[in-house]
Amino acid sequence: MNLLRIDKLRKAHGPRVLFELEAFSLDAAHAYVLTGINGAGKSSLLRVLAGLEPGQASGVTWQGRPMAWSPYPRALREAIVYVHQHPVMFSTSVAANVGYGLHARGVGKAQTAQAVAQAMAWAGVEHLQGSDPARLSGGEVQRVALARAWVLRPALLLLDEPTANLDGAAREQVIALIPALTAAGSTVVMACHDRDLIGMPGVQRLKLRDGKLEYK
Repeated sequence: MNLLRIDKLRKAHGPRVLFELEAFSLDAAHAYVLTGINGAGKSSLLRVLAGLEPGQASGVTWQGRPMAWSPYPRALREAIVYVHQHPVMFSTSVAANVGYGLHARGVGKAQTAQAVAQAMAWAGVEHLQGSDPARLSGGEVQRVALARAWVLRPALLLLDEPTANLDGAAREQVIALIPALTAAGSTVVMACHDRDLIGMPGVQRLKLRDGKLEYK
């Protein structure tokens, strides 16, 4: 089933056109890797999809329903979550970081606590519940960020270089979480250069080159 389709998706920086995609389409509960050389526009594409950067589009269909692209639709803002390459941790606790999005949405304390516990167990970071986020390793930060995203149950999860700068064990722990995301019904798009992510079974490769998208 098609999750998202955007016709004539365009992003420019002044006179420079970063990308111009005739028809961008993602299926539900599917994993994609977005590849391309540095500067090709991978991060910008993710940020445009998440409504964090402006972009132009002539038509948008979300879960079969057409909608306007500008202003950025509330339905997309509630269903799409973006995880930065270098996730920011708030100076509270790991548990508070994981529950931040639920708190912002007005979810009650008891329900939030239960959901946070489930998310931390899923990401294997329950032992860090009361830890100082400033003392986390790179792999721990990435898994906490994934738990913070997962707890919101996004229909579309956008990951920018999720395994960059992680050592072997931390990298493997993050990679192991990806199939569980699609199994739970999320579509995942990962901008990366990681050969293990690119070669994962069932993952479709999208290559951004010269402003166009190639489906591999």
